[in-house]
Amino acid sequence: MNSKSLAAKGDNRDDNKGAKISDELVGLAKDAVLGNAYELSLVFCGNNLSQELNRTYRGKDKPTNVLAFPLSKTSGEIFINTEHLDGFRVEELLVHALLHLKGMLHGAKMESEEKRFLKLLFNGTTTLSRDRHRQPKR
Repeated sequence: MNSKSLAAKGDNRDDNKGAKISDELVGLAKDAVLGNAYELSLVFCGNNLSQELNRTYRGKDKPTNVLAFPLSKTSGEIFINTEHLDGFRVEELLVHALLHLKGMLHGAKMESEEKRFLKLLFNGTTTLSRDRHRQPKR
């Protein structure tokens, strides 16, 4: 993966919340879902930034675990809130957001595609039956 296809921002991928994913896996997932010409910015953030973005762009004044913003047909930005993973693995939230950047909406087809890509890319079990947009427990 070259630097044009992925620009990582925010916290380190090996942060204090135990959220880990390699640049190589991010690139493989991005290429599989969106193609290798797609330019992706991946940001790891906390509750404050997540809540601010969610309030500004979605009108919801609460943090969420993942946000995806298409910037053009060939570029987009994903924010993963490492303080609010809520039982999901980073790779699950990444694939979910990539599918949103591809234009998919929540529903059975999107969930099926999430499971397919997670099996293809990460060969693991998923927690996709849970509501990934729940508010954090306080």
